[in-house]
Amino acid sequence: MRFKLSEKSLFAYLLRSPWWVSFLVAIAYALAAHAIVDEKLLPIALIAVVPMLISGSMAIWRQSRTPSDSRIASTVETISAMNARQFRSLLGEAYQREGYEMSVMEGAADLKLVKNGRISLVSCKRWKAANQGIEALMELEALREACEAHAAIFVTTGNVTDNARQYAAQHKIQLLAGGELTRLLRLRK
Repeated sequence: MRFKLSEKSLFAYLLRSPWWVSFLVAIAYALAAHAIVDEKLLPIALIAVVPMLISGSMAIWRQSRTPSDSRIASTVETISAMNARQFRSLLGEAYQREGYEMSVMEGAADLKLVKNGRISLVSCKRWKAANQGIEALMELEALREACEAHAAIFVTTGNVTDNARQYAAQHKIQLLAGGELTRLLRLRK
């Protein structure tokens, strides 16, 4: 069984916040404990600071892996200048670096990825479209079912409508955009 942290817990909030917030809360707690708790019990009271320091460290690690807005914009600009074949090739190479076997497909999906016996279908035909609706996602889902693939990934640099987001979440289709796409492609300026 995998432990799931409640989205409303203090630690979930600290993980979503800038890294320094966790350390600030830890310092405030330690100062308050020092002022309120008897000195004999202070070491026990300060044990509560450890999870906050861990949350801060995890936030530093996560945030250091998140591309900046300027890097995301630069990646979007670079790939928007590519034609479909160039972008599909770049995306395929990125997945191959991640250990996937890749083959080109026609139809609703552009790439078929295989890793550890698991098949993923990737649709990147409409990556330049300003707005993404539900139709392309429905086609990808139908193909995934027909191919009995384990996962479906939809690549976009545009906006995804609320209906399309709901459909993707409902059918467990990964929307690959922004920071995740930038991190996968690893383009240099």
